[in-house]
Amino acid sequence: MRTLSLPIALTARISPVVVLAAAGWVLTSGPATTTPAAEKESAPRSAGESPSGASTAAPTKRYAAAPAPCGSISTATIKSLVPGAKTAGKEIPSTDTTLRRTCSWNALKGYDYRWLDVSFEITESDVAAAKSYKENISEKSGGGGVPGVGDAGYSVVNLTTQDKQQTREGVVMIQVSNALVTVTYNGSDFESKKAPSTDEINKGAIKAAKEAVAALESGQKT
Repeated sequence: MRTLSLPIALTARISPVVVLAAAGWVLTSGPATTTPAAEKESAPRSAGESPSGASTAAPTKRYAAAPAPCGSISTATIKSLVPGAKTAGKEIPSTDTTLRRTCSWNALKGYDYRWLDVSFEITESDVAAAKSYKENISEKSGGGGVPGVGDAGYSVVNLTTQDKQQTREGVVMIQVSNALVTVTYNGSDFESKKAPSTDEINKGAIKAAKEAVAALESGQKT
């Protein structure tokens, strides 16, 4: 078999990029009800009420930490989506593994190349996660919703060509409470110079995303 060299775009793709997490904020409710004037003693403050009389609601936050990403996808799925890859995967170094964790699998089997990324990001609240999710999908037009997974889901597939070599990449983004799950899946055929079909890449990315979300939901919560 002749030696193959990866195109510049795919070589660069193998260099992991760690996504930075978004920050959340605290929501506040309206003022507490005034104590009747006929009462001589002040009513005791309820839990969460500030000295000024306004009650402060804690932000909704279901997940405290990101799960182990390399264990979030089944061995069978890895073998199916990334033939020839080490099923253990490789976790990408992170500045804060509590908030952000990513695992990658990639392999060249014969002339077929496949790459899969699974990333978890934990934000401060549902509101912060929803804001980040909306910002992320606004940057990736042409996709569609992924129903029945998490609180919100979006999938998009794009085709790129460099030096006559096609690469097709699918990205699935899911919001689950205060967590964000992102799956990236791409492939190329170096013999035909063609890329896998849109259907193959899209279905593969969504399958991995569903397993990643299930791993998140079955893991440790706050």
